[in-house]
Amino acid sequence: MKIAVLLSGGVDSSVALRLLQAEGHELHAFYLKVWLEDELSHLGNCPWEEDLRYARAVCEQAGISLEPVSMQRQYHQRVVEHAVAELRAGRTPSPDIFCNRRIKFGAFLDHLEGRGFDRIASGHYARIEQGDGGLELWQGVDPVKDQTYFLFRLDQRQLSHCLFPVGALPKQEVRRLACDFGLANRDRKDSQGICFLGKIAYDDFIHAYLGEQPGEIRDFDSGRLLGEHRGFWFHTIGQRRGLGLGGGPWYVVDKDLEENVVWVAHGRALPEHRGIRFRLVDVHWILGPPAARRLRVKLRHSPQTVSCELSASEDGSLEVRLDEPQSGIAAGQSAVLYAGDSDRCLGGGTIVKAPIVTGQGSI
Repeated sequence: MKIAVLLSGGVDSSVALRLLQAEGHELHAFYLKVWLEDELSHLGNCPWEEDLRYARAVCEQAGISLEPVSMQRQYHQRVVEHAVAELRAGRTPSPDIFCNRRIKFGAFLDHLEGRGFDRIASGHYARIEQGDGGLELWQGVDPVKDQTYFLFRLDQRQLSHCLFPVGALPKQEVRRLACDFGLANRDRKDSQGICFLGKIAYDDFIHAYLGEQPGEIRDFDSGRLLGEHRGFWFHTIGQRRGLGLGGGPWYVVDKDLEENVVWVAHGRALPEHRGIRFRLVDVHWILGPPAARRLRVKLRHSPQTVSCELSASEDGSLEVRLDEPQSGIAAGQSAVLYAGDSDRCLGGGTIVKAPIVTGQGSI
């Protein structure tokens, strides 16, 4: 096959390239250059030049050409503007999910049209299987590295063009292969940041676009004034660090946008602020709504799933009722749904504001 390999400069995509080369495919490597690396470079040390240097070293060793592709305009329009709008509305966006849907397997897929590529390969930890009704998305075998949370919005057309060569491998094996291949980046640490930020601090990015709007931080249970925040958009439900409060731990449990108040609860009281149900909008199913209503859900990128029950509404939204109350259910974030008896990712949606559970019921 003729395959376009997305290289980030990291170990995972580099090993994916070498595995495909060993299988004898015709490979062309691409590095996607995003807009923020230039526009906000004054905020910090954005590592795109270092990323590109590693990607080139890997390609030179393998004898494969590397083509940088500018996706700056597309990133701005399809990912960053959305993220900023969500923050301004008091919600918590998931930029990496839209990066995959709209850029890596969206704008870049369109960019390749007419060039004869059969697949786009990346270093994502996920698997694609042919099911009875179409292509299915399955979790990577490494539960810690699994990235289906970030891929659940891909549709059948996009999945038909995807290859995830490392999805069937544990991370430890990928590191071992990187050493066996003698890759220049074999000892490089994994990236932990949001796709378009690099080493730029997330708060600096938010400040550059939304500035500051000081307001009060209050104890949700007593109403007591505890301190001041720089702007509610710097805080998300479930956040603990960065509040600047003594006598903690304190956790963000709600935000009042009209009064510009960030509400927090002490760790001792946190069990009384866990949510057990929430609503999902903008729901996407990979292969249509499942017949089963007993599923599992991920509320964030982590190995943990929680058993739940779904109820569908006429407007297309879903009510999700968790078997076990959870903290940090944040409006704007994605909840990703999985089959109850397997590692198959079914789809998911965007969380709208969830009720807080207390000893007296919901509020």
